[in-house]
Amino acid sequence: MLPTNTAIDNVKDFHFDPTVEDLVKGDSTAKSYGEVSIKSFFSSRYVMVCSAAAAIGGFLFGVDQGLISIILGMDPFLAQFPQVDESKDSGAAFNKGYAVLMTGLLELGAAFGAVQSGYAADKISRRYVLLLGTVWFLIGSTLQTSAFHFSQLVVGRFIGGVGIGTLACVAPVFIGEIAPPHLRGAMLVFESWMVVLGCVIAFYVTYGTRFIVSDWSFRLPFLLQMIPGPILAGMIFYMPFSPRWLTLKGRHAEALETLVKLRELPATDPRVQAEWVEMRADILSSRMAQELRHPSVATSEVSDLRREVLTWLDCFKPGTFQRTVIGIGLQFFQQFIGINAIVYYAPTLYATLGMDREAQLNYSGITNIMQLLGVTPAFFLMDRVGRRPLLLFGSTVCFACHIITGSIVACFHNSWPSHPTEARVGVAMLMIFMFVFGLSWAPVPWAMPPEVCASSYRSKAVALAVVSNWVNNFIIGLITPIIVQKTNGYGAFFFFAAFAALSFAFVYLLVPETKGLSLEDIDARFHSNTATEDEARKREVIAGILGSFENHGSPAADTKATELEHVEVTTTRGEK
Repeated sequence: MLPTNTAIDNVKDFHFDPTVEDLVKGDSTAKSYGEVSIKSFFSSRYVMVCSAAAAIGGFLFGVDQGLISIILGMDPFLAQFPQVDESKDSGAAFNKGYAVLMTGLLELGAAFGAVQSGYAADKISRRYVLLLGTVWFLIGSTLQTSAFHFSQLVVGRFIGGVGIGTLACVAPVFIGEIAPPHLRGAMLVFESWMVVLGCVIAFYVTYGTRFIVSDWSFRLPFLLQMIPGPILAGMIFYMPFSPRWLTLKGRHAEALETLVKLRELPATDPRVQAEWVEMRADILSSRMAQELRHPSVATSEVSDLRREVLTWLDCFKPGTFQRTVIGIGLQFFQQFIGINAIVYYAPTLYATLGMDREAQLNYSGITNIMQLLGVTPAFFLMDRVGRRPLLLFGSTVCFACHIITGSIVACFHNSWPSHPTEARVGVAMLMIFMFVFGLSWAPVPWAMPPEVCASSYRSKAVALAVVSNWVNNFIIGLITPIIVQKTNGYGAFFFFAAFAALSFAFVYLLVPETKGLSLEDIDARFHSNTATEDEARKREVIAGILGSFENHGSPAADTKATELEHVEVTTTRGEK
């Protein structure tokens, strides 16, 4: 039962609980909600429903991954689009790159969607950008379902990719901003889990439709992938505006009311009050940090475009550059270790192990399930084992699996009928790879960038990491079929093994452990005081907010309130 007395008529007449000042210190707010557990994960019903709705964006990406690997081998699809049929002549398909183009354009569109979504999410709200992404996706899916010409098909995939990229970038932001502090990590892993779940479901749907002898064998999966879109569109009007976005716009009373509804607690609860204060302080201190770095943005004459450009450039300055590189690098290696190459082209890779078509599809489905099984325990392992150990473990095992599989394929690719045991070992290595990847490199690269980045430029650095994911996903889609074709398959496994080894070095040399570290400890790892300065500034703002409420009417409090209001006016200028 949601609390009924949620309205706050006048924020300035609001009084804080005496314990709020203690709760806003360090991570006390998160700890005050309790420990992370399965029970606590499902205890926030409204948050869970809204997070599940937003995570449909990740689910839609997984759906495309799951269906495309089978569709590329369907006879009706190849008859309709002979450009992707490698059996027609030596110049078709992989040599000309039509199949690669069709697969990769979705990732290219997604990169474009991710680039523009950050600014749009701040401008018109996370909610409405989720709706915009859904519209793009539905338009793209409609074009794909109704395509009779290859040009329409690839345009549809690009437009659908814009929608998926928009959803995949904004959904984690929205989920992180509505989730209780102690559940944010687990909720963000939930999106990764939804990607893999979508992949598994779509694979088996398409596995069944391949028996249809008409065009509906591939058109039906394209049509069915549209179903979650209207569900998300409808749920958007049930979902709240993000309380952080409301605070960003200076709508503080609405932000508090939204927190009350999300936490199912009264406005007098000190935990709700502490969250509310911290959100406002985080936004104000970020604006103050930008004004200190760029004094010109403090004036009202500065354009929004210039302000935006300066914030992006901050990500590459001394003290922040290495942190930005960590986010971009983790997403780079997530792709170049080979995950989406295996997901997209699993039947082709299993063919290099001597499997017939039925075995290729059966093992491909099991491969997706193994990744789902690996991601599931990551919900709680990240906060128990740590991020860095999971990444190092994942790099080691993935390297070993690729080396063993590549060696087997190189030795026996011309004589599989007489070496069935070796073929089964190769299959087992791919299964182990998928499970371990799901446990390590699937969730951690999405969770770490927000942790290593200081709050004053966090959103931009995370956006760069997301763009890195999609661009590198696109590159992998382009080069994998070529490597497989030119090297009888084994070259692809050695290629990915090399990057798995490099990923180990990257993590070992550059990526710190963030589990349980304070901002000061993180700064020490980077020989920087950026986050420490941000935190000190935030503490000063918090003291000002609390003082302006509790001592309302006193000269000192009124002066501090005026200073804070000046920063807020600059922040929200022209955006309401």
